[in-house]
Amino acid sequence: MQIEVLKSKIHRVKITEANLNYIGSITIDENLMDAANIIENEKVQVLGLENGERLETYVIKGTRGSGMICMNGPAARRIAVADTVIVISYATMDFEEAKKHAPVIIFPKEDNTL
Repeated sequence: MQIEVLKSKIHRVKITEANLNYIGSITIDENLMDAANIIENEKVQVLGLENGERLETYVIKGTRGSGMICMNGPAARRIAVADTVIVISYATMDFEEAKKHAPVIIFPKEDNTL
């Protein structure tokens, strides 16, 4: 049996930019991506703390060390600059493997740095 479990979590970062005219996605500082074990083009859920929004998109690498978290495309209408979000990714694995799995969870500083 295969189940889906938490793989990675970036807990509470601020949206620094919004780009409505981009084709879609979330841009994340590459340092945060590395620390959370998230790769470019990985599917993620973005949870908006201010409005309860939950949306799915994919990740684009942002400038390393910038603290950048940018909502792109239609998501820029649903989560705004200065909103706080949680970014989550999941992995599908065998049930027994999942029992031993430890997700990577990071808690960035208020300026979105580590």
